[in-house]
Amino acid sequence: MKVTEIEISYTPSISTNPIIRSSMDAYNELIKFYEPSTIALQEKFTAMYLNNANRVLGVYELSKGGITGTLVDIRLLLSVALKVAATGIILCHNHPSGNLNPSVNDIEITKRIKEAAKILEIKLLDHLIISVEGHLSLMEEGMI
Repeated sequence: MKVTEIEISYTPSISTNPIIRSSMDAYNELIKFYEPSTIALQEKFTAMYLNNANRVLGVYELSKGGITGTLVDIRLLLSVALKVAATGIILCHNHPSGNLNPSVNDIEITKRIKEAAKILEIKLLDHLIISVEGHLSLMEEGMI
């Protein structure tokens, strides 16, 4: 049995991707990943991955749930960050109810993700809650 050599290649094509400078910039990009026909029906959790210049590497849909919640697998969230060599993450999920206030669970999962990402030297830059009413930034609200 022969062990093969591992080769790493990294050639992202991101030169035209947006740079995120504010929660509004993040919201304007992330809202494109939420269907207008289901944003008030079904909760969805996405993550935006950024490089060290805050240029978007990509957005990944982590989960779709029901009317009142969805699950987030922190291992999957961070494995994608490692695969794309991200140095920053912006989390986003919608509240079908339209209420932009974070739940206790929203705050708890954000703290857990921040701590796990810190070990990998990946910064949790923000967590947006969005609805048909607009968005709320946990960073701007001092919750991160």
